[in-house]
Amino acid sequence: MKKAVVLLSGGMDSATTLAIARQEGFLCYALSMDYGQRHHSELQAATNIGNLMQVTNHQFIKLDLTTLASSALTDPSTILPTEEKPGEIPITYVPARNTIMLSLALAWAEVLQSYDIFIGVTAVDYSGYPDCRPDYIAAFQKMTNLATKAGREGKYFQIHAPLMNCSKATIIRKGIALGLDYSLTVSCYQADDSGHACGHCDACRIRHAGFIAAGIADPTHYQEK
Repeated sequence: MKKAVVLLSGGMDSATTLAIARQEGFLCYALSMDYGQRHHSELQAATNIGNLMQVTNHQFIKLDLTTLASSALTDPSTILPTEEKPGEIPITYVPARNTIMLSLALAWAEVLQSYDIFIGVTAVDYSGYPDCRPDYIAAFQKMTNLATKAGREGKYFQIHAPLMNCSKATIIRKGIALGLDYSLTVSCYQADDSGHACGHCDACRIRHAGFIAAGIADPTHYQEK
């Protein structure tokens, strides 16, 4: 069986991506990051999902980006947006986050002699982040094969983004078919310590709309009003 490194945040998209990698026959090595995000309960969610999906190994890396990356996701004093503004990159964008995470995944993959890396980015029903787009993924993949010993020796890496063209409803249906329990996932930008979602932020709004479009009851645990 081939090995794959899967970036696992604890949210809906990364959990579905892990389920897809597993269904495709990969031995999955999950990688999660504590980067100083205000919603730490997603890391417990990542643990729960990794256990459910029986990952081969699960590594957690602590890398505090709060001193470098100004973002609403790393600054608890910032009021989070409740709707998207078309054409604008939202304040929840964390500078270079996916580049940092993919770079760490690449380093681990090369050590494991794994040439497949999975990331749960999507260019549909998303918040407009620049590092969740097809041209970015294509550029990063090109870089992997220039910046690594393995790549220079002809052992090429593949960056898999199986949800790139999927709506939230499609993602949910895929995950349900693969046995995912979405009640274990945390998508909210300001979930409490128990993982209960606020129900107001952009992430909550997009997630809830996805369940409605999929015709599936929303299993998200929400904070009491």
